[in-house]
Amino acid sequence: MKILFFDFRESEKPFFEKNSYCDFDITFREEALSEKTKLSDSEFNETYAISVYRSSILNEKILSKFKNLRVIITRSHGFSHIDLNYCTKNRITVINTEQYGEKAVAEYALGLILMLTRNIKPALFDIKENKVEPKKYEGELLDKKSIGVIGCGKVGKELARIADFFDMKVYVSSYKDEPNFDKFCNVVPFDLLLRKADIIFLHMPFTTDAYQILGKEEFERMKQRIYIINTSSVELIDLEALYENLKKKKVKGAALDILESDYTTGRTQELGNETMSTKLNNKITENLLKMPNVIITPHIAYNTVEYIDWVLETTMNSLKDFIKGNSTNKIC
Repeated sequence: MKILFFDFRESEKPFFEKNSYCDFDITFREEALSEKTKLSDSEFNETYAISVYRSSILNEKILSKFKNLRVIITRSHGFSHIDLNYCTKNRITVINTEQYGEKAVAEYALGLILMLTRNIKPALFDIKENKVEPKKYEGELLDKKSIGVIGCGKVGKELARIADFFDMKVYVSSYKDEPNFDKFCNVVPFDLLLRKADIIFLHMPFTTDAYQILGKEEFERMKQRIYIINTSSVELIDLEALYENLKKKKVKGAALDILESDYTTGRTQELGNETMSTKLNNKITENLLKMPNVIITPHIAYNTVEYIDWVLETTMNSLKDFIKGNSTNKIC
């Protein structure tokens, strides 16, 4: 059975060195799958399953070249890079990764919060230049600060638990109708969260309803000297509004783990193995990168040894389940 693995990373090799899947004919390719990908006739004609990451764009033009494709497994929670309409019409099953490394992302978010509130970024840069200014690095304790968690699924709930351990007040505005949170979470209306939180954390799936959920009007309702953390989707924040409020110092600091976009096209630049899209905000992004109180990382909150192994094991188990007639994490 022929399986093609695209977006294959160096960090994924140890898993397949430790685990044997001799029943499958697996070809690993480091590049993303796109219309420019060159494959042999046998690969187009005989491939049964494809596994990709978000950097592969599986539209009708590329998918139609595969004559016997039966299943696509994306090693990500998001699946907007796959043409679901085409897959449904052509009886191609799409499977995603149900979880998103909630502990890994929550711990990473806390790290970003600490970097911002303790001014670690400017201290790191200054010491390299031998220009240390202790007054410049005075920080703030997290004790008694309020964190507002927007989109409190598994990741948000894990962060809320950690924040409670730091004696932070936790406000939650969830997209779920009946969230089942622990006693340390205070479920409040979205507008109240904006007015109460000292730190706002975004982790929710992108939908058209959530486009720029933090825009100009929302920033106006926030506290002075607010911190913004986004480990989800670039579409959730109006970057221009964020930049303007950083300049006005209403936003004291911001951390964005993602500038990649599945929904728009524009200039891209390679950053490690990720494609970082700056959309129509090229100039704003360049300005944000220069700010000492802004941290931008290339979508790595989930990126731990444990989570990578879990994703790969889940991917292979989902493939086995599909062959047996089961539908683990089936999207369509």
